[in-house]
Amino acid sequence: MKRLLSLLLLGAVFFSNIGNLNAQDETVAEEVVQEEVMVEEAPTERGFTQELKNRFIEGGPGFMGIVLACLIFGLAISIERIIYLNLATTNTQKLTEDVESALKSGGTEAAKEICRNTSGPVASIFYQGLDRADDSVESAEKAVVAYGGVQMGQLEKNVSWISLFIALAPMLGFMGTVIGMIQAFDKIQAAGDMQPSLVAGGIKVALLTTVFGLVVAIILQIFYNYIVAKIDSIVNDMEDASITLIDILVAHKK
Repeated sequence: MKRLLSLLLLGAVFFSNIGNLNAQDETVAEEVVQEEVMVEEAPTERGFTQELKNRFIEGGPGFMGIVLACLIFGLAISIERIIYLNLATTNTQKLTEDVESALKSGGTEAAKEICRNTSGPVASIFYQGLDRADDSVESAEKAVVAYGGVQMGQLEKNVSWISLFIALAPMLGFMGTVIGMIQAFDKIQAAGDMQPSLVAGGIKVALLTTVFGLVVAIILQIFYNYIVAKIDSIVNDMEDASITLIDILVAHKK
């Protein structure tokens, strides 16, 4: 009798544990299914590039295309100017020392050969001054001043186009916004009712043109400030080197 009761008790405990395990398995399975559903229903996060592309498409091809053209042309001119200015940058101090040494050892022709073999506006100005050094120091000084103005114009070439695109991009964006707002109010007038869903899409598209116009202006403004600072640095080097060259020629004449 005791054995029977013991067996019944063990059986009850065994089946109870099995029931608990089955319940736990069902709970775990339900949690897994819920997690899978949540993963499937969760929206996939888009990267910055994809988000920017989608916003650009939402803005419409009209004004957004013109703003993009401003960015492309502005960047093309900026990159060309940066490459040109970096190639135009020379070691002015070393060039001055080489020209002075060549004047002392080999005369004007040796100094002109040094300038011919050196790139940059400073070397070109030195060459023009040395080319007229045999006439007089005054002639050399006039040549340096005149050719310095020419070189400055070469450095500033096409920079005004960058400033134009900087001003044009946000203006086009604002124009797109104004036109979009006018279209939104036209829809309100046609519907005879002020419904947010009726004009929300149009207003969003209108504001996107302003955002992209401002972004383009900010990008080009950074390049423009760098280019202007680079030009100022090269011009200062040209002016200092020109004064030094005249002093060298005066000492050489004596």
